[in-house]
Amino acid sequence: MAKCDICDKSLCFGIKVSHSHRRSNRTWKPNVRRARVIVGGIKKRINICTRCIRSGKLGET
Repeated sequence: MAKCDICDKSLCFGIKVSHSHRRSNRTWKPNVRRARVIVGGIKKRINICTRCIRSGKLGET
């Protein structure tokens, strides 16, 4: 299971409801990417969601 290392966004559960109102379980997965980040002069690979990348949180770490 992928999880964002910055905002801790992870798998979310819910119920899918069809047109005839039959209910079944479903999941929403975050859009997580692997990125290289320099932290304290050391290159690290972290999992980061695309929302954090867009908002500029990738450069803050």
